[in-house]
Amino acid sequence: MVERGDEAPLLRWAEGPAVSPPLAPDPQAGGRGWGGGRGGRAAVEPPRRREPEELGPSQVLLQPGRLELGDVEEDQVVAVFVVTFDPRSGNMVEWCLPQDIDLEGVEFKSMASGSHKIQSDFIHATHWVYFSYFRKGPFFGLACFANMPVESELERGARMKSVGILSPSYTLLYRYMHFLENQVRHQLETPGHYSHLAAFYEDKKGVLCASPGSGGSLPPVYWLPSIHRYMYPEMKITHPAGCMSQFIKFFGEQILILWKFALLRKRILIFSPPPVGVVCYRVYCCCCLANVSLPGIGGTVPESKPFFYVNVADIQSLEVEVSYVACTTEKIFEEKRELYDVYVDNQNVKTHHDHLQPLLKINGADREKYRRLNEQRQMLLYSQEVEDDYNPCEEDLFVLFFLEQNNRIFQTLLEVSASQDKTLTAEHARGMGLDPQGDRSFLMDLLEAYGIDVMLVIDNPCCP
Repeated sequence: MVERGDEAPLLRWAEGPAVSPPLAPDPQAGGRGWGGGRGGRAAVEPPRRREPEELGPSQVLLQPGRLELGDVEEDQVVAVFVVTFDPRSGNMVEWCLPQDIDLEGVEFKSMASGSHKIQSDFIHATHWVYFSYFRKGPFFGLACFANMPVESELERGARMKSVGILSPSYTLLYRYMHFLENQVRHQLETPGHYSHLAAFYEDKKGVLCASPGSGGSLPPVYWLPSIHRYMYPEMKITHPAGCMSQFIKFFGEQILILWKFALLRKRILIFSPPPVGVVCYRVYCCCCLANVSLPGIGGTVPESKPFFYVNVADIQSLEVEVSYVACTTEKIFEEKRELYDVYVDNQNVKTHHDHLQPLLKINGADREKYRRLNEQRQMLLYSQEVEDDYNPCEEDLFVLFFLEQNNRIFQTLLEVSASQDKTLTAEHARGMGLDPQGDRSFLMDLLEAYGIDVMLVIDNPCCP
């Protein structure tokens, strides 16, 4: 069964074209028919490949450090689709609404490479299910894949389906996990019945609005640095309970290596065999490491965007990205070094860039931070045992730990840059929780990436 959600803080993205309710909703849709029960029989459409639309060039303006001030995002979906695996033709979009939306590549993102080889992520009586998160242009997607043994020579003994949605916001996706799981089961047992999905789309659909005179360009992407300012109760369960605790246990001290690369806005690619659901959450956790809430920080660096699951169909998109965090099940990416700066294979973090090699070494300051993080976690667990009315979230502690660490570093750098001599000393480095020698290369890269005018006077131990 799907794990229970927790109260972890969210990556608050408000991205893509503005979405507003349709002016004239279809009165025949019923609106709530997708919530339960079986609908009437719909016409069975044969599987078909989708031809991509001619889309005009559009760019997302990234403005790190800005807050989006507003209400909770409206509960809207811009597309719903069914993907099937055809033994003769491969993955293809079988059905979708709206019918004219560009879904090129979604058939591969919804069924990760190697999916047919696994049998369980969440086990059910007659079939197996897993979820994958991904990006499609300016939208975030969530798809639920399942397979089921069938006595059919045409399907070669196994039926594979994936049901998914696209939304303007990552934080909305979790609401539909249970619905998608039910619908993929429905599609396996009664293929071609789309009435529930159609009613769901009519109830939740949004209208893409291009701003006047913008030529279809997209509005800025916003990042929420402060994790507690907009923690709405219904938006706290975007990922499974213990997600970040598992992240810490899995990588151990190496989370400090990932932290440095994330703060430097490097292109981080995480490899793992399927299922990809757990690895998508590692992308989420990795992005949380680089949160900064000080005003004026990040104006010269691109925002680190969570791409979640990517495959060979995304190569062209990744070629133009200067900063991202993503995961893949395709080993061929390891050979395409031009696409990434940091490659994570299981618990092995590596980079092919010579100037980044020093950042792979754990130093004394890293070990001290890891010790303090675990110490705070143990104190939190103890307080939860002895105080029934005190129930803070371990995930909050994780994000706040790195948020405060990042703020301390940039606060010191800003103060030094505003001083008369602009000199950053070993004492400053220790005050920021860094190793003056072991983190010298990291500090130099940080100053360059963020355009902070400071003179580093810490000696290089490799030079006499």
